[in-house]
Amino acid sequence: MSFLQLQPQWVIGDGPYSDIVLSSRVRLARNVMEVPFPRQATVEQLRQLVKEVEEIKNENKKLTHLKLLKFADLPLLERKILVEKHLISFQHGQNEEGALLLEDNGAVSVMINEEDHLRIQCILSGLQLEEALEQADKVDDALTFQLKLAYDDDFGYLTCCPTNVGTGLRASVMLHLPALKIIGRLEPILRSITKVGLTVRGTYGEGSQVYGNIFQISNQVTLGRNEQEIVDNIQRVTMQIVEHEKNARDILLKNGKIKLKDLAGRAYGILSNASLLSIEEAMRLLSDLRLGVDNNLLEDIQNKLLNDLLISIHPAHLSKLYDKDLAEGEQDIYRAILLREKLRGRN
Repeated sequence: MSFLQLQPQWVIGDGPYSDIVLSSRVRLARNVMEVPFPRQATVEQLRQLVKEVEEIKNENKKLTHLKLLKFADLPLLERKILVEKHLISFQHGQNEEGALLLEDNGAVSVMINEEDHLRIQCILSGLQLEEALEQADKVDDALTFQLKLAYDDDFGYLTCCPTNVGTGLRASVMLHLPALKIIGRLEPILRSITKVGLTVRGTYGEGSQVYGNIFQISNQVTLGRNEQEIVDNIQRVTMQIVEHEKNARDILLKNGKIKLKDLAGRAYGILSNASLLSIEEAMRLLSDLRLGVDNNLLEDIQNKLLNDLLISIHPAHLSKLYDKDLAEGEQDIYRAILLREKLRGRN
């Protein structure tokens, strides 16, 4: 199966607390000793690193299931699709010397020549940080065994950005928090997160906007804490937020079940009939619809479909699906077409 048809593992939506925790991600930053960081390295050094990683992959039975995608061989549109699938960063996709190792189910991937030489990541459905760390660690051990890594006995793994020095671990969860937003309790909770060493970002990480009440929460620094401490901290805080969101949903159901059902029903009506939809409006309506589905107020709509739509309504996916170079105004037209087709057909 081509990576273009790949549905990331987290989209299935079968993980623990997946009605609120859309996904869990663990990313390990690693660099090779005596090779400049990607932003300072020469083209030849970057190409040589990709070649070396490819050789290690082909020789190690624990890695042969990973497919290597070289960005020089991929059109820019296809790289943008990888970005929209949360498999690479926007900056990584702009690098002609970048590459990606990718598992068939999209759970495990390795960014090559991003900000760091290697960024090993695992993304799973629901709250599964421990499991994601375990899978990422296995690939890390297999891939870096033959590489001399940039490591300091005092500071740990050395990385391009100082905030990643130490374990090199960035762990995060993607949370859908519509009920807290509706009852006005979201902002105080998000502000309190920064007091325990965590940060709040948009759907696509640092610098991205928040759409559809979806927030990414991750650790701010890796120095001075081991991997288990980082994961445990995010796990604990996430469970507290999950409980707050559950309580908020209970309040909405108790005080206005009809209003909540109407909110979801109106969202479905617009999504399945509109002729124009911006990305902002589509994400907001999908959030309202999902809130109704999660509270059993609407039938025959699966979160797997809603998760898939969170990805497929983005520009690169639309352009690929309809085989058109879509201008911004045209994107709104074809986004509406896609949503009508998917929600009416339930596929």
